[in-house]
Amino acid sequence: MIRQDGRKTDEKREVKITRNYTIYAEGCVLIEVGHTRVICTATVVDKVPPFLRNQGKGWITAEYSMLPRATGERNQREAAKGKLGGRTMEIQRLIGRALRACIDLEKLGERTVTIDCDVIQADGGTRTTAITGGFIALEMAMRRLVEKGVLTENPITSNIAAISVGVVKGTPVLDLMYTEDSEAEVDMNVIMNDKGEFVEIQGTGEEATFTRKELNSLLDLAEKGVYELIEIQRKEIEEEFSK
Repeated sequence: MIRQDGRKTDEKREVKITRNYTIYAEGCVLIEVGHTRVICTATVVDKVPPFLRNQGKGWITAEYSMLPRATGERNQREAAKGKLGGRTMEIQRLIGRALRACIDLEKLGERTVTIDCDVIQADGGTRTTAITGGFIALEMAMRRLVEKGVLTENPITSNIAAISVGVVKGTPVLDLMYTEDSEAEVDMNVIMNDKGEFVEIQGTGEEATFTRKELNSLLDLAEKGVYELIEIQRKEIEEEFSK
């Protein structure tokens, strides 16, 4: 199969990380995966939601949004509609769940970390890109709290990254761009940690079914892609804190 951008079937898109993209947040990166670009920021406050008060542990939550012209046509801002769409709410919850799986909330203490993921350009994989970039922002924020003496140790327990896989024209492929995603027979998002454990798998047949053999092929592709993303995360974080 020849992909539109010339990649091999098991090749992810080029990833570029710009650390400290904004200057105020405890952790911030611009992550570019192909033509998809997401600003991920981590904000820490010394309070927790009411259901966690006086329990001695913290919370990780996420907000996700897409600029009106992040896609080929302008979309109305959800703020102008007065409510969040179902897709936005689902993605926010996914990002929050994924990042809570990589941190010891008791070691975080009674603090809330909000991961804001703002899509400024979309070409497929915005939710997986947000998770991968959101982890870097979270790790940066935690390391800075340790440096300031706010935390005695880093509460991060593992790296988390995510990538899409799918079956396009009968072929399993890694890291779908929008044109591939829109015509995929099978579409799947896979979130994993650096221990090889799955955090979440979202997979569906788009007007098609898929076999156990195809599922295994897709998970093998996803595992390869996630490990490559984790190496990028580690490199960026170590470069930032080895200064």
